Amino acid sequence: MQYRTLGKTGLNVSILGFGASPLGNVFEPVEEQEGINAIHHALNNGINFFDVAPFYGDTLAETRLGKALKGKRKDVVLATKCCRYVTEFDFSYKRALTSIDESLKRLQTDYVDIYQVHDIEFGTEEQVLNEAIPAVLKVKESGKARFVGITGLPVRYMAHIARQVNIDTLLSWAHYNLLEDEINDELVPLSQQKGFGLMNAAPFLQRILTDSSLPEWHRSPKEMINIQPVLISACKKYGLALSDVALAYAIAHPGIATTITGMCELARVKQNLAALNISIPPALLNEISILAAPVKNQMWFEGNPANNIPQQKKYLI
Repeated sequence: MQYRTLGKTGLNVSILGFGASPLGNVFEPVEEQEGINAIHHALNNGINFFDVAPFYGDTLAETRLGKALKGKRKDVVLATKCCRYVTEFDFSYKRALTSIDESLKRLQTDYVDIYQVHDIEFGTEEQVLNEAIPAVLKVKESGKARFVGITGLPVRYMAHIARQVNIDTLLSWAHYNLLEDEINDELVPLSQQKGFGLMNAAPFLQRILTDSSLPEWHRSPKEMINIQPVLISACKKYGLALSDVALAYAIAHPGIATTITGMCELARVKQNLAALNISIPPALLNEISILAAPVKNQMWFEGNPANNIPQQKKYLI
């Protein structure tokens, strides 16, 4: 396993991060023991970064992760979130302060390494800046979190907020993979300028970049969904699985400390670990680049429409 330093935090995190959302039965039911076995295998093979949130499975993912990490807390870098819950978004100062205590109880620990404002695009800019972020900074001051950060989907809005606050980390969702590279436009150089640790989630783009069938709720444009079998075929010519190529590609980005993907089954953890050692043939990368060009960066939008900063609007760093 390789490790990179997470910005100015000084934390050394595994280049492959364990996304714990599937532990909450978010996508399909999983037996608790299977999830625990997956976590232990990940730990035994060098994965030390675990990312979770109260939102995942209505707190179930946090509860199960806490059970699995009992007695192993010192071996991991643990991140959770606040402000997004199954029944509501609440970016208020008070809720962010109470949420940490609830998470700590479920995670069976007295601190987290990173406390993040979850999916900031769903709140108003005013409340995120004046309530949620001050609250997580207060939590940091209390010692219940070592570092604080933000997470979200729209990269330009994320950069817009990150310019205005002193955060330690930023988790960008689905914007660096074989079909998306907008993280490079602003977030990578901004992270280098300001020193926050940059994390990338969803390297498989909700299964498009795997050999698995896609869920009915997938939000990508039809043209992007239709490219999946084309990319599967291209990878097969080189004896490779699309998912392995996608993960190997994402983790290779030198400006991203860790790439987070959801895991809850032992077989998936083993496959993802094996993908770390894949060398992607340059000819295959070139072919994928050509095939993907017509649908490159066709990302959907989520959250408050006021936070949808158009792609063409650039900010000077």
